[in-house]
Amino acid sequence: MTIQIPLEDFEIAYKSKVTENQNLLLANYFSKHIKIEGANHQFWKMKFINYQIKKANAAFVGDYKEIQFELQFSTSKNANYRDFTIHYDAIMHEITNHQALVFVNADWENGIHEQAQQIGIIELDVPTNTIYPLHISLEKGSTWKGFKSMITLGMKHISEGTDHLLFLLVLLLSAPLISINKKWVYNGKIKYTIVKILKIITAFTIGHSITLIIGTLTTFNPNSKPVEILIAFSILITAIHALKPIFPNKEIYVACGFGLIHGMAFATILKELHLTTSKLTLSLFGFNLGIEIMQLITIILVMPWLIIVSKFKIYKWVRITGALFAIIASIAWLVERYTEKPNFISVPIQNSANYSIWVVLGLACFIFTFLIINKIIKIGVVIKKEEK
Repeated sequence: MTIQIPLEDFEIAYKSKVTENQNLLLANYFSKHIKIEGANHQFWKMKFINYQIKKANAAFVGDYKEIQFELQFSTSKNANYRDFTIHYDAIMHEITNHQALVFVNADWENGIHEQAQQIGIIELDVPTNTIYPLHISLEKGSTWKGFKSMITLGMKHISEGTDHLLFLLVLLLSAPLISINKKWVYNGKIKYTIVKILKIITAFTIGHSITLIIGTLTTFNPNSKPVEILIAFSILITAIHALKPIFPNKEIYVACGFGLIHGMAFATILKELHLTTSKLTLSLFGFNLGIEIMQLITIILVMPWLIIVSKFKIYKWVRITGALFAIIASIAWLVERYTEKPNFISVPIQNSANYSIWVVLGLACFIFTFLIINKIIKIGVVIKKEEK
């Protein structure tokens, strides 16, 4: 259980300032003001873990200090941990208008893992001057429901992961082309292009799957900062390659190599869920499946248009525009991730993930319009020739 309370309110109820090394005193305070009663009317054992004071912000309040407590409760192995009652009167015994909002932060079997779900409020009932306990009976979930939520989580992570998608799309910008004298030239073979795209996607999948599995099922846990910096660097390198060939015919190896780095970032998502081995294994499969589904959807939506337009001269400017955008984005991310401060470029680019479907539709409309205009021009040229 995590308990978050405005520091000022807590110190009023605690009747003392909170300083360091007060675990024993604070544990004693909570032992008097919070109890969990199981369905069998047995009280669960409480263990005080730690506390920390940190900055917080809320609408209509602004910045304030918050104290956060971590408690651990345990009961018998066969007890129903989905049915219990919380007896809680911390703060309320001194500040009568205080409310405790109760949330479930994680429930794998019901697909709750990223956004906490509010399940009740504990407060003073003024007419009776009583603080009633809160009875909680969580809906029984299922393994299938939890697995499906992991597929959804994988899809969501990719759809919102602008950097992961941008890396893959920029690497594929050169798929319809071949390198001749260190310049990109249209290859003219659709089969060659499709095979190359499939090889690049497969290589990226193999790469990120390897580190996703290792990072999730082992103690391997690299620092997230260098991983995020390397992801931004991978986009910069592939964007430069889209402008001018720097590793022609080696895109497969690059996709696999940088995929290893992207997989490390994916692994942190599952590690933070703190699941049992069996649920973690299922989550790993479902999450990876969701990633692949979303990647495939993106490729199906984007690549046919790029393949169609790649045989026209305008594709050069589509490729250059996409590459320059990726270079600007990658540099902004490099600065942001090194300094750990968002900048005026990285913020709107990251937010653009919410409009990715409109970007894809806009690209499709642009190419479709171009093809129609090009066809009309060709028909006009033919008519003029016939008239002559």
